[in-house]
Amino acid sequence: MNRTGDQLETSQLLGRLTYFHVLFIEPVLDPSAMPSSGEMCCNHGPDPAPAWPTVDQVLRPTAWNAVDEVAATIPAHHQVCPRRSGSCCAACRTATASAAVAAAWAEAEHRAYHRTPPSEDVLHACRTAGAARLGGAFATRHTEPCPAVDRAVARVLPALVPSPDVLPLTGELLALWTDPATAARRPVVGWLNHCTGLDDVRRVLQTRRFHT
Repeated sequence: MNRTGDQLETSQLLGRLTYFHVLFIEPVLDPSAMPSSGEMCCNHGPDPAPAWPTVDQVLRPTAWNAVDEVAATIPAHHQVCPRRSGSCCAACRTATASAAVAAAWAEAEHRAYHRTPPSEDVLHACRTAGAARLGGAFATRHTEPCPAVDRAVARVLPALVPSPDVLPLTGELLALWTDPATAARRPVVGWLNHCTGLDDVRRVLQTRRFHT
């Protein structure tokens, strides 16, 4: 695939993520405190000299910055570098933001569909898959996999990642970014395009269960 086509498909997927977050997720979020402190990013660890491309260099100038902006609306799930700044590792920032998005979506969907809260194992699986798949896609295009992204890839537990049949938004998000080069024009859950909120999604799921 040529670079222009690759950028277009990535932008389409990022636009879909942002659209669904604003339309479906933000209206059901509870107000929460500031982001919690997570692990140091690769540029702020034991070696004080930045070694990896930074947020200011390769994240903010691209459409990928939208993921970080979305994560800022879900501080309850956003575990940021304690020295968060424009000099943070861009791949780390994208991975942690993506992890927050996946976990927040899973929790919001469980609540909207009147299910029991997701277990910590499920939330961890969503976080890890989000960090690995979106963080890995960003690193492939703009930097190279950093140790944090590599660790996330190694820790993904596919058996615990929710499918689109169970959690349509979260499941589709994680499925699309498994192979974003071929997914942008083929949404996994096409009927989501006809919904205007999580109540609509819940009704579709109930109807499907009734007819199975």
